[in-house]
Amino acid sequence: MQTLTKKKKQINELLGEKKIYKPKEAIAKIKEVSSKAKRKFDETVELAVRLGIDAKQSDQQVRSSVALPGGTGKKVKIAVIAKGEKVKEAEAAGADVVGSEDLIAKIEGGFLDFEKLVATPDMMGQMAKLGKILGPKGLMPNPKDGTVSADLKKVIGELKAGKVSFRAEKDSGIVHAPIGKLSFDETKLLQNFSAVMDGINKARPASAKGIYIRSVYISTTMGPGLKIDLGSLDELHEHHD
Repeated sequence: MQTLTKKKKQINELLGEKKIYKPKEAIAKIKEVSSKAKRKFDETVELAVRLGIDAKQSDQQVRSSVALPGGTGKKVKIAVIAKGEKVKEAEAAGADVVGSEDLIAKIEGGFLDFEKLVATPDMMGQMAKLGKILGPKGLMPNPKDGTVSADLKKVIGELKAGKVSFRAEKDSGIVHAPIGKLSFDETKLLQNFSAVMDGINKARPASAKGIYIRSVYISTTMGPGLKIDLGSLDELHEHHD
């Protein structure tokens, strides 16, 4: 029989026998577990949502973005590929790295010091060759999640304010999405939880049959995953402005 580590045993005791949680209970519990574990950093709170889709089918892919009303609690490093006047627009809007063909060449050479990449539509043709590098990392600009746009001021503003992109993994149909930091108050986390679930529901493919939301787990960077009672998800709307 496997011996439980002291930390794991402590977590098990804190979680008790309850195996399924309402959103509010789950957030209170992950805060409690983390405070007892005395983490040295502000952990990210994340949802893992398993969808009833066949993500290998091109008409059943789920990909979108959502603005978190409570923000992400994280400074996002944004790179923009544009040319002409749009370069000035991107810089004025607060982009961290801006370039045209030079930035495309730099990324081709291995430069990936950014968390979001935005491109204007006229640059997408030249960016096709970056698909192999950016695609696997989920960094390729895409009109579906708003990262291909001529309105750079709006896109950069939204990303800085807390817009997050999500996509279902091809092999599992699971969507992973951050909903803020553990230091956020309960209301902010519940608002963000609600916004992400709404975004996932809105992105439901027309061809997806049967139960769409199969399971929802909430966890922190280092903490255990708690299973959410699907019947209680409606309660989230009380917190979503």
